[in-house]
Amino acid sequence: VQLQASGGGLVQAGGSLRLSCAASGRTFGAYTMGWFRQAPGKEREFVAGISWSAGSTSYADSVKGRFTISRDNAKNTLYLQMNSLRPEDTAVYYCAARLNRLISVLTTQYRYWGQGTQVTVSS
Repeated sequence: VQLQASGGGLVQAGGSLRLSCAASGRTFGAYTMGWFRQAPGKEREFVAGISWSAGSTSYADSVKGRFTISRDNAKNTLYLQMNSLRPEDTAVYYCAARLNRLISVLTTQYRYWGQGTQVTVSS
């Protein structure tokens, strides 16, 4: 599967953005999907994950209650709605896919990655 992330940009603290990840190739609905982010000088970290059927989601503690992950299997698209953004959310955001029904927080468990989209939150 090929992944293409988009929707990043510059936003003021307290604002919102919605990221999208368009998938092509093999059946999108077969994949568990995740969003990760990487800030300068830091390791890539898990943000949110969603199972293949959207029946299960998982969030990092730092984004719970502010971010919502969703997917539209008919459109082969993954989303991340980000509200109440903070300067510490500034990072490059990546979408990722794994052929497994369980959500993982580990980058090593995802085989396919998008190219990343920059999110910058100003204070």
